[in-house]
Amino acid sequence: MKRAVSVSLGSSSRNKHVIVNLNGQEISLERIGTDGDVAAARRMFAELDGQVDALSVGGVDLYLYLDERKYPLHAALKLVQDVRHTPVVDGSGLKHTLERRVFELAAPMLGGMPHFHKAFVPMAVDRVGLAQAVVAVADEVVFGDFMFGLDLPIPLKGMKQLRRALRLMLPFVSHFPMSLLFYGSSGTEYKPKYTRYWQAADLIAGDFLFMKKYMPADLTGKTIVTNTTTADNVETLRARGVKRLITTTPRYEGRSFGTNMMEAALTVYAGKGRTLNHAELNALIDELGLRPTVETLNP
Repeated sequence: MKRAVSVSLGSSSRNKHVIVNLNGQEISLERIGTDGDVAAARRMFAELDGQVDALSVGGVDLYLYLDERKYPLHAALKLVQDVRHTPVVDGSGLKHTLERRVFELAAPMLGGMPHFHKAFVPMAVDRVGLAQAVVAVADEVVFGDFMFGLDLPIPLKGMKQLRRALRLMLPFVSHFPMSLLFYGSSGTEYKPKYTRYWQAADLIAGDFLFMKKYMPADLTGKTIVTNTTTADNVETLRARGVKRLITTTPRYEGRSFGTNMMEAALTVYAGKGRTLNHAELNALIDELGLRPTVETLNP
């Protein structure tokens, strides 16, 4: 059986192993967390090189993208510098395809394309595809990249301001140390921040492990669009009053994996021995019928 392994800097408490069937092909998916141990993650990538069919990086991106420009994250690339044979992905391919299409793909389950008045994306720098998807369905969008990334109380309103900010930020972010790129996943850092922006929005979108550090206790009536969630995470959102949860990746055995794990699965399925471009990923999304998961948590 072919294998895809995600080595994550995140918590080992979120480890998961499942076997998925993609159009008749069974693929083993395994997520292994290293609890923030960068040296351990680098050793594991080297040890797995050539032993599995695809590797993926969890907890951090290898590159960030804006339009056609690609910005390497030098500290993150050191994690995989010893990998020579196995294709390595970081989920960015699905962030620009599956996440960009999240509302289009979820529309049949939502009764059509949704419409929101105000949306809030706490951090969009690593999910520009999701940011574009949100802009397409909301009247107003606030991006919190300056607020949460640089601790500057400056909301970015709309895609134009976000692009302008990212053009300034990304050359510097490219050289950030790992301590600034990896934000942890234990949840012990929980502290609500910029609460009024969360409360003003009827749509909130972004990476779950990042958002849960700062989201307020009351999220009554909100729609949340996010990625990696466990069954416990879903219950946490239900308890906070979230109306509807949309996870951009499918759920397997109670868990929605991150885009990096799912991109690794598609890389294995394609069998090309290399990473896939956006056109190839979009074709596989349609071929395999990959769809977001939509759950009503509080009717």
